Amino acid sequence: MLKRLLGMSLCCGLVLAVACAPAEEQAAEQAMEEAPAAMQMQLPDTTAAAVWSYLQQEDYRANWGMWPGKGKLYTGRDPHGALLTTYANAAALGALTGKAGSMPAGAIIVKENFMPDSSLAALTVMYKVDGYDPANNNWFWAKLGPAGGVQVEGRGQGCIACHAAQRANDFVFTSSLSQ
Repeated sequence: MLKRLLGMSLCCGLVLAVACAPAEEQAAEQAMEEAPAAMQMQLPDTTAAAVWSYLQQEDYRANWGMWPGKGKLYTGRDPHGALLTTYANAAALGALTGKAGSMPAGAIIVKENFMPDSSLAALTVMYKVDGYDPANNNWFWAKLGPAGGVQVEGRGQGCIACHAAQRANDFVFTSSLSQ
């Protein structure tokens, strides 16, 4: 009788374990899928201070790619600086390397502007925000000092006036986004 009860208990336990396994596996799979999204930082709002904070938290120099075909301290021109280093987040790099024709919302381009002696003078940032400024391809512009001091933010008229010459290339000068 004891053997029979033990056998039934083991059998019921095995059935219960098998019946519960798919639900547990499904929950584990869902948690694994949600983990990368939870680890990704939320994009900043449209203030230069928020963008600066985001860039620092992202550690863009270590974690973003450099502009393809450009290295550190390549020759620049006014108004940016004598030497430049340009970084792009994954959204921007994907559009650039995929020749998407335009940058997607969430694309961020950071151009470090250096003096002739290689000292950092400023950071200029282009940040594509859906619905922000439709007349100018939804770019938020910022110019920040080396320590994050705001020099230009928002709909920077000087930025827009210059970059409008590249409207067909989504306001981007450095490389073609299509071909």
